[in-house]
Parts: sequence; C-alpha cells; structure tokens
Amino acid sequence: MIIAPSILSMDFARLSEQLEAVRASKATWLHVDVMDGHFVPNLTFGPDIVKTVRQNSPLFMDVHIMVSNPFRFAPVFIDAGADLITFHIEACKNSSDVREMISLIHVHGKKVGISLKPRTSIEAVFPYLDEIDLVLIMSVEPGFGGQAFQEASLDRIRQLKRAIARTDREVLIEVDGGINDQTAAKVLEAGAEVLVAGSYIFKQDIVSAVESLWSIKQP
Repeated sequence: MIIAPSILSMDFARLSEQLEAVRASKATWLHVDVMDGHFVPNLTFGPDIVKTVRQNSPLFMDVHIMVSNPFRFAPVFIDAGADLITFHIEACKNSSDVREMISLIHVHGKKVGISLKPRTSIEAVFPYLDEIDLVLIMSVEPGFGGQAFQEASLDRIRQLKRAIARTDREVLIEVDGGINDQTAAKVLEAGAEVLVAGSYIFKQDIVSAVESLWSIKQP
C-alpha cells in the first residue's frame, strides 16, 4: 500500500511543520491537485508551490493535473519537480492525444498516470494500460476536497484490476476522494494500491491518521 497525503488540505501557514510530520509518518508519496478553474471549477496550485514542496520534502511527488490543456501544463510541473504526472482522459480529444500525452511525459523521464471522472466509463482507459504506470479513479467529482466517497467506485476498481491482470505491465490503481479509515478498507479490498487522503490526514494528527490507514488489514 502507498499512502499519498493530498496537500490540497494542508495548512500552508504550517507548511514546513506539516511536511515534516508527513515525512515522519508511513506516507511515501505527496499528492498535488492542480486545477485550472476551467476543467474543474476550482483554482489551486501553480508550479511555484510544487517547487516549494519539492525543496522541503524528499517524498515522491504525485501531481494530478485537472486542466483543460494538459500539453501546456505537464512540462511546467515536470520542471517544478513532479515525479509522476496524471492527466485526465476527458481533457484529450481522441486516442492520438492520449498517446501523445503519455509520450510527452515519458520522454521527460517521468511516470504517467491517467485519471477518470466518476461518470467516465472505466473501459476508456483499457487501451492504454500497456503504456502507463498508474490509473487514478476519482471517487468524488474532481474539483473540491472534503466530498463523500462514492460507493460505485468499488466496482470500477474491480473492473480495472481484472483488466490490468490481463496485461504484462504493473499498473498501480490509485483512488482519490472521501478516503478515510472506513472507505480505505473497502478500496483496498477491491484492489487499489495507492490511497490519496487530504482532509482525513491534515485535519487531525498527521502521523496518527496515516498510521490508521496503514494499519488496515490488506487483502
């Protein structure tokens, strides 16, 4: 299991303190939600924030770009320090665009993820499983933190897990949205490997919150 605290819920007045707490926990990734105010209604981090976090944390930087023009934003956040760029399949016009994005990120030596909104068929990502490193299943509508977990996501995880098993590539399944100690158990049982949690981790003692996720019995 990989735990990726989402800095969307971080108290930036206490950035150094909270990053140190994450580092002291069993979390090994940091999740960064980039929103452009167009693809989703919210507006969040620019590259300078990612650079600052990168300078203050050695953890793997998992950057999720919720943007209408991923071709513009991916190189910017790669330069800022991302280790993995996840873009939305809905932001691409066709399969050629998807494969061009995958190639662009890989050419920069970074890992590639594809994300899907809750209403997008999980089968949309199947043609690309041999080319990518991760699939991010959104278990809430992207754009805002603190939403309730959508139970329908569990079947999507199971479908994706079966599809990945038919390939020769190790593709991680990441889940973001409404993750806590109750929902985490469900998504792990369904087949997820990477848990993104924001409010649950940063609105209480960080080390204890991560430990409560880590201690969940895995299948």
